[in-house]
Amino acid sequence: MQLPVNTFKRAMRQGEVLIGCWVGFASTNVAEAMAVSGFDWLVLDGEHAPNDPRSVIDQLRALAPYPVQPIVRPVEASVALVKQYLDIGAQTLLIPMVDTPEQAALMVSATRYAPDGIRGMGAALARASRWSQIPDYIHTANDEICLLVQAETPLAMQNLQAIAETDGVDGVFFGPADLSASMGYRGQSDHPAVRKAMLDGIATVRAAGKAPGILMTDRTLAQFYLDAGAQFVAVGLDTSLLMGAATALVRHFKPDQGGAALPSSTY
Repeated sequence: MQLPVNTFKRAMRQGEVLIGCWVGFASTNVAEAMAVSGFDWLVLDGEHAPNDPRSVIDQLRALAPYPVQPIVRPVEASVALVKQYLDIGAQTLLIPMVDTPEQAALMVSATRYAPDGIRGMGAALARASRWSQIPDYIHTANDEICLLVQAETPLAMQNLQAIAETDGVDGVFFGPADLSASMGYRGQSDHPAVRKAMLDGIATVRAAGKAPGILMTDRTLAQFYLDAGAQFVAVGLDTSLLMGAATALVRHFKPDQGGAALPSSTY
């Protein structure tokens, strides 16, 4: 048995543009349905969605038969959580709230077996090695790990060049919702100051030879950032797609229906 190839990592290194979507329902059925939609990658979110390693492993299994790359986002930049998610078979991780190159370097170390890092040796218990049925797993696993870190604060933007230049960081993802809030523009992801920060950030990451990414559900703005050089862009969230379609359908037949407004087109 061979170690699965991380096609997402290879595609990014070849300069391909990759379109993705957030998966937050913590459901194997939803994950599999999204897998057949044609996205290049899907984020299994453990930061704001009700996921943990037990629910993520089931979704990884649901995605496995399809040509889509799962990306797992832990709730925080934790060495222990990185170990767990790698052991259940995640090969690409998106680490939230990385503010310094030291934090980035620690996350790199957490994803690598010694002597290259500090990942614990427990492959015999791990789905990642198919319970030791991939005989050279501990010798080849490091090469297939893709590490993405999120820049979401002014401190992260201040340290962005050093974060992007950290050896072992494959890409930097900009979270416009948290970044705009931390800059004093909560709920204004397209504020001119926020837009400038992200455009400058994309240029900085590309200059470091790494891949910049962003979540932007407004189609025009998503294309704007793609044209600006963003390489992996999430263009939707499963929760918003469902609620937007459901709400629009109800209002078509019940135009006088009150209630919440349609979900925002930006995140």
